[in-house]
Amino acid sequence: MKPMDLALRYMQIFYSGKNIDRLYQLFSDDFSFSGPLFQFDSAKGYINSLINDPPEGLAYKIIQSFESESSACLVYKFSKPGISCVPMAQLFETEKDKIKKITLIFDTQSFT
Repeated sequence: MKPMDLALRYMQIFYSGKNIDRLYQLFSDDFSFSGPLFQFDSAKGYINSLINDPPEGLAYKIIQSFESESSACLVYKFSKPGISCVPMAQLFETEKDKIKKITLIFDTQSFT
């Protein structure tokens, strides 16, 4: 899969809030996640956190997307009940048709 295909599939699964364990098929064995509120150094830790606190009632609208040979970047507006249109960016670094690393960037002020 191309990096953008992997990124969009991730978004589809994440924002569905259902069957989050399907993310395992997208992640490499040495997957890591880094964001302003949470960090994980394994797919298992990240996915378990989502299973324990499922992403429900969330929405996004892509503003722009970019792709290179080994990465994809999505810039989008995030919304959930009580919070609307927060700009976010996610960088998906890939290797061997899997997501190796996700970096999530946003201003946490709306969430604290």
